Amino acid sequence: MFHEISEDSEWDLLEYWASLSDKLFLKKLSRNDTSWADDKGKHQAGFYIPSAIRESGYFPALTARDDKPHIFQSDCKTFWPQTGEHKSSGMRHYSNKGPETHFTVIPHELFKGLSPASWLLGGRLREPVAEAHYWFMVINSVSQDAEILETALDISAEFHFDLFDPSQLLKAGALERDASEELIEQINDAISRGTLDRLLASVGNLPPPAEIAEQARTAYFKATGTRRLDPFDMVTPGDAVMRISRDFEFQIFKGYELRRRAVEIVAALRHHADMTSAAVRGFPELDRIFLSASQQRKNRAGRSFEYHLAAMLKAGSIKFEEQAILGGRRPDFVLPDKAAMLPGADRGYLDAMILSAKTTLRERWKQITHERFNSSIFLATVDDRVSRQALDEMQASDIALVVPESLKISKEAAYTGHANVITFKDFFEDEIARKRPILLKLQFKRFV
Repeated sequence: MFHEISEDSEWDLLEYWASLSDKLFLKKLSRNDTSWADDKGKHQAGFYIPSAIRESGYFPALTARDDKPHIFQSDCKTFWPQTGEHKSSGMRHYSNKGPETHFTVIPHELFKGLSPASWLLGGRLREPVAEAHYWFMVINSVSQDAEILETALDISAEFHFDLFDPSQLLKAGALERDASEELIEQINDAISRGTLDRLLASVGNLPPPAEIAEQARTAYFKATGTRRLDPFDMVTPGDAVMRISRDFEFQIFKGYELRRRAVEIVAALRHHADMTSAAVRGFPELDRIFLSASQQRKNRAGRSFEYHLAAMLKAGSIKFEEQAILGGRRPDFVLPDKAAMLPGADRGYLDAMILSAKTTLRERWKQITHERFNSSIFLATVDDRVSRQALDEMQASDIALVVPESLKISKEAAYTGHANVITFKDFFEDEIARKRPILLKLQFKRFV
């Protein structure tokens, strides 16, 4: 992994406790897991353990209370490294209310003010620490540590919870053993033959983003049996584009990235006499390589999402133009074309629209508020960390957010109940086919 750890990162602390554990538990936190921390009126403070985890044997077994046999409970002493607190935590399962188990007596402040889709990571200790057999850390989804965690464990777009072997986290980001050995052998062979520069030249430039995006779509088609990204033929087109961009493409990109950066680092350090001088004198060059890698990852993610959206628009026979310059602005997509957006164009309000694309929003969504040309503005994203406040601000700015179908109903995201948040399915079938059939190259009536 290529990450420059920031000063406020707690990754070293996380790795330390993971190294003391025999098994890790990771859960994407839902609103029900954290709302009690922001609402003083709620008396039940704690997160929920999915039934599959409870029944896995990871946590202590629950026993029925003698006086209330429908209530199953167990004590579970815990340690919270971020606050240094030991807690006499407990688990309660109300068998008459549902399958999940409530985990209570935990630090209030760690769960307060969290962004949607934040993480709870815990470990079962091989040896107890002051009677605690479990530890937990909370990772805000907008933090750098969340990005590292998601990359380290290859978290998929559909992930909710699971158990992991600590080695998966501590040895994160490696290729499969055979592929790693092949790359090591290839580099060593190039060094012995004096052809390292030639190898560097062959892997120095990653394939263009459009090519990697095409490879990702091909891999998705092969894995799912899908033939094309026609949004009108797909039950969940948003989930498809999310899987392609966040799962399939990232795996392909990491393979190319490792080959390039590994050879680049070896080439940068090869002339130093020993490891110590290579680390000290070669640090400026290493720093440049890691910074370049980080920037390339961020640029790739945003551009590839646009490529996948363009492929979906094409497959759906929808009229659009990419990156059209309009009054000093450059929207990602204008539908149907630039001419329809020019002053004096003879059209109605519903005859055109702006579609912007951002894999992650943060504050960057405000840039598109200037892209209004007598038409609606839609913003497509696969980001599940958008806050309720941001959603309210977007609604006040008359911006509709387009999200994958699974995220719209996800308990971990904040999208449920917001009128200005629609799914990709809604966007294509309602906003285009029903309301704006003029944007379709093929005029058909199946949604009328």
